[in-house]
Amino acid sequence: MGAPKLLDAISGFWVTFATMFKRPVTEQYPEQPGPVAPRYHGRHQLNRYSDGLEKCIGCELCAWACPADAIYVEGADNTEHERYSPGERYGRVYQINYLRCIGCGLCIEACPTRALTMTNDYEMADDNRADLIYGKDKLLAPIQPGMILPPHPMAPGSTDEDYYRGTIGTPEATR
Repeated sequence: MGAPKLLDAISGFWVTFATMFKRPVTEQYPEQPGPVAPRYHGRHQLNRYSDGLEKCIGCELCAWACPADAIYVEGADNTEHERYSPGERYGRVYQINYLRCIGCGLCIEACPTRALTMTNDYEMADDNRADLIYGKDKLLAPIQPGMILPPHPMAPGSTDEDYYRGTIGTPEATR
């Protein structure tokens, strides 16, 4: 064995020897999940306006933009008695198949109303393939205090343009 090979072996053993006496770094996952980067793109979320109406208008642009064909949207018309979003239409069926989703975010870029965003939630593993197809029941943002569960009419004195401009809940919307 030549001198260079002997030095390589000794330096390799030195790395092993030096790390033997360091304290191990143990992560307590899943009991204590670690921090997530603030801009991490995880699970999708369908957002709501401040009064509880859904932002999704059922335009299907997210499904068209998805290169993995992981999104299925079926739009329907709103009526005066049954209104889920402020426009003429809403997403009656909305599904994301996480077996196909590649997390590229093109669906987010295609959404004209910012209805679809991505959260920091990364725990989406399951032992059943059917449970990895998320419907509106899992994707819709929860109802916050002050929101009303749809269907309900738009805020009094407002138009669908007020919703799209984001002026719902402000004094300009109630004039």
